[in-house]
Amino acid sequence: MQKKNQPSEVNSVHQVEVIENGIVNIPMLQIMQSDGQVYPDAQTPELSESLALKIYHTMQFIRVLDERMVAAQRQGRISFYLACTGEEASTVASAAALEPQDMIMSQYREQGALAFRGYSTKQFMNQMFSNEQEPNKGRQMPIHYGDKTLNFMTISSPLGTQIPQAAGYAYGQKMAGEPAVTICYFGEGAASEGDFHAGLNMAAVLNCPVIFFCRNNGYAISTPASEQFAGDGIASRGLGYGIKTIRVDGNDALAVYAATQQAREIALEHQCPVLIEAMTYRLAAHSTSDDPSSYRSKEEEARWAENDPIKRYAGWLKVQGWLDEEQNTKELDAIRQEVLQELKRVEQVPICVIDEIIGDVYDTPPWHLKEQLVELKQHIAKYPEAYPKTSGRLNHG
Repeated sequence: MQKKNQPSEVNSVHQVEVIENGIVNIPMLQIMQSDGQVYPDAQTPELSESLALKIYHTMQFIRVLDERMVAAQRQGRISFYLACTGEEASTVASAAALEPQDMIMSQYREQGALAFRGYSTKQFMNQMFSNEQEPNKGRQMPIHYGDKTLNFMTISSPLGTQIPQAAGYAYGQKMAGEPAVTICYFGEGAASEGDFHAGLNMAAVLNCPVIFFCRNNGYAISTPASEQFAGDGIASRGLGYGIKTIRVDGNDALAVYAATQQAREIALEHQCPVLIEAMTYRLAAHSTSDDPSSYRSKEEEARWAENDPIKRYAGWLKVQGWLDEEQNTKELDAIRQEVLQELKRVEQVPICVIDEIIGDVYDTPPWHLKEQLVELKQHIAKYPEAYPKTSGRLNHG
């Protein structure tokens, strides 16, 4: 019996017919207008007051965290940071639509999803300052978060590697009969990697319950989307692989929540992948190593800033009578104080002793790693002024 996608079931013609723009103008889900008012014909997802406010406060926390940590990097207190300013609705509202048992595989701009799951300010700071209280013992770059208890896979630097990994993990969930899905976040730039195509095809063929969540924020570092691809965004690629697809306004928290909630239901019920393309904008630089003024205008940034996802969502909360301005100001001040206090505290926490650098790799460190460790320690001892934090941590205490 022929499968549904085999040539025998394709409509045939008997003269050359060139297909152009077969997939155009994929619709984008919007529920809220720019002022937070709901469109007259929109269907608002069911949200309790507590959940709606948790989404909002998490978005606010991430905005404050971004501001403080970018400033900390500029002051030389940490080495690197990536902000998600302008994309908070995409990362936080999508995570809110998941269940705790669902696995999150992140790219590097989804700290909002992790914060929503319960990752504390202290944990964020320990990771970014690479100290001895950090579970990975300071061996990851800043913003390479991970937490097994929160089902948040540790971030890795290479672009797009989490996409086929997510397909494989979701296949494992399916085989184990788990009532869970995997969500995989990535930017539209990562969709140019081979891992994107391999991961989507694998998930489609093996019917893996995975949500591929693309944050189309307009730029792959300095390369605009117009120079990245000629098709109708990333959503059209999902359809090309036979994957159920949703395009959503990534600055509309309600729309993102509704789209992700629906995607999860489909992925779990039908044991299949779903692709979500969230149309958003990166208001911040790509990273603290980037200067966006070299490739985009202030006017462009200002236009998108008018559609700030936090202000937009706040407008809807006010309509519901759930947001008190005076109380919100106090809570925002409290967030700022907490972030600043933790930042100051964590600066006093020592880093791991240098011997830890070869631990947790092999059961017993092999000879060549031991030799390299001795050489490293000799080098640090010879030039202590170049390693002010490490020079005092050469041996186990």
